[in-house]
Amino acid sequence: MGQAENLVELLAKKEIVKVCGAYDAMSAKLVELNGFDAIWAGSFAISAIHNVPDASILTMTEFFNAASNMAQTCQIPVIADCDTGYGDANNVRHMVKKYENAGIAGICMEDKTFPKSNSLLKDGDNQLLSEKDFVAKILAANGAKQSKSFTIIARVEALISGIGMKEALKRAYAYEKAGADLILIHSKKISPDEIFEFTESWKGGIPLVAIPTTYYSVKIDELINHKIKMVIYANQTLRAVHLSLSKLLQKMRDANSMDEIQDQMSSMEDIFQLQEMYDLKSQEKSIEVKLRELGYIT
Repeated sequence: MGQAENLVELLAKKEIVKVCGAYDAMSAKLVELNGFDAIWAGSFAISAIHNVPDASILTMTEFFNAASNMAQTCQIPVIADCDTGYGDANNVRHMVKKYENAGIAGICMEDKTFPKSNSLLKDGDNQLLSEKDFVAKILAANGAKQSKSFTIIARVEALISGIGMKEALKRAYAYEKAGADLILIHSKKISPDEIFEFTESWKGGIPLVAIPTTYYSVKIDELINHKIKMVIYANQTLRAVHLSLSKLLQKMRDANSMDEIQDQMSSMEDIFQLQEMYDLKSQEKSIEVKLRELGYIT
């Protein structure tokens, strides 16, 4: 069973699928080792580790390489945040083929114009693409995918742009009709009330997704009770690393000895285990046995 099928199965079996953001192969592996259901290859985090704005600066190839590395490293599904789809419907068609062939379980596209800016940016420009043009992208994505299990998440930005609940629902229904597998309804309010108003009004037949970055006090039980089937913690790992590394570097700069900060970092053994360094010896022995069986070693 591929990871696309695994993601579909998780959505069918679990009350809520917990997805955590990563920005490279190591952070993705840590997400997996700590028991999350799936990995979010987030464009904000990937842009940040390249130290460029989350504003469609990086190319599709750069985002793809990051997500592909995660998929190769991990055994749980990877969902790729593909911003606005890197162009029009033709670009989306190419994108889906490339991501699906890399073993990525699904993609998410948002209905903003290119170039996009981060939805949570103060005074950000959050202009929406026409409903017709975004529907065309969903149709192209569905036409390009080889497996029906490859998941297409349509991210509705109407609440972010400030054009209202009615437009958010109208677009969500249109995206479902076009073939989206899930609807991600996004908000930058500090309360989940706006999200819950949407979910209570939603009469569609596909699951809903939430990203509680700004309304972080919301409880899992509340999300489940409001028909949220997937929760994405999109950027917390990046922010945690930024804070902890900044603090450590300040202490390291002023320390007289590394002994003063040794307990504030992982051991070399921890990293060896993550890299599966000790597995190399057993793999080498296995090859040696096969070579002996084939007569290359006497």
